[in-house]
Amino acid sequence: MVDELRPEIPAGVLVEDGEMVLNMGPHHPSTHGVIRLILTMDGEVIHTVTPDIGYLHRAIEKIAEKTPYYTFMPFTDRIDYLGAMFMNHGYAMAVEKLAGIEVPRRAEYLRVLADELNRMASHLIFMGTMTMDIGAYTPFLHALREREKINDIIEALCGARLTYNYIRVGGVSFDLPPGLTGQILDFLDGYEVFLDEFDRLITYNEIFVKRVANVGIIPADMAISYGLVGPNLRASGVDYDVRRDAPYSVYPELNFDVITGDDKYGSVGDAFNRLRVRIAETAQSARLIRQVLQKMPTGPIMGKLPRKLKLDPGKDAFSRVESSRGDTLFYIVAGGGNSPHRLRVRTGSFTALSVVPEIGQGVMVADLVAIFASTDVIAPETDR
Repeated sequence: MVDELRPEIPAGVLVEDGEMVLNMGPHHPSTHGVIRLILTMDGEVIHTVTPDIGYLHRAIEKIAEKTPYYTFMPFTDRIDYLGAMFMNHGYAMAVEKLAGIEVPRRAEYLRVLADELNRMASHLIFMGTMTMDIGAYTPFLHALREREKINDIIEALCGARLTYNYIRVGGVSFDLPPGLTGQILDFLDGYEVFLDEFDRLITYNEIFVKRVANVGIIPADMAISYGLVGPNLRASGVDYDVRRDAPYSVYPELNFDVITGDDKYGSVGDAFNRLRVRIAETAQSARLIRQVLQKMPTGPIMGKLPRKLKLDPGKDAFSRVESSRGDTLFYIVAGGGNSPHRLRVRTGSFTALSVVPEIGQGVMVADLVAIFASTDVIAPETDR
């Protein structure tokens, strides 16, 4: 049946076996971007889910071949517009490995500070939108309020509130402005109170737990076989985090816990655990930020860079970062000139979307909304 589906089949048409085709997207409010899911259904029960992507393809990896190494950085923001710091960081590390550029320690600490603030901001969007997709509007407003506080901090740091573009090859663009450390600590003090309120309001709300617990279960072996990463992988009980298991930057000097799924309120790998893991990760990010501010060294924020990078053709390097959507890999092959011969980015959203057809079979439409929201797929990462 899936093989016979064509994107041009209009919604509501009955196909040969009596099933109905329903288009969920590309502008459905629960798809978090222009992603289309083609559903074949018998009444409210879904038989097949076929993702249809490509609506946001902008040829970012191809553009890299025509763009100088340094000036390509703003393009990385658009790979994941909710996690621009991670994309900046991953690309910068790959170029630095390729060119042998050393990054000052203060810049490394500022990078981790920016990453963890971004992780909190991204997870807050997820926390709000997942609950809103299911029908709870108030938690979204609470989450957005906290995210605005983070955006105020990041705006003071680099001048932007969404596509931050703060990290540079060799370091970062700006140092901490006066007074920002106190503003960050004040925010973290209030955030701990917010988490308790959020848990009472929605996370452990009996109605909400019954709505998402045991829905969209992804066992550990399935998560590994589909190449899931980040919170989606950890929610399935797999204890893996790039920051700890393939450490980079100054993460080895910092202490944090890797959060995994459990069966206290549902099943390991269900939609509830995918939410709970991300909520708990924001608390760990707050813990990391406090350590960064405490250990922040003095010194420069940019290393010494050649005016133009001209690297031997065929030389390659890769980097990995733990973004808010998981293990993200940048692979660069030098072209001999001032721009790469090839750039490849491996993101978490594409593999997360690939598992939806399997766990979406046999569920109701309302449950598919919860399942899709819980994977935290973002359209630009699937297409680039």
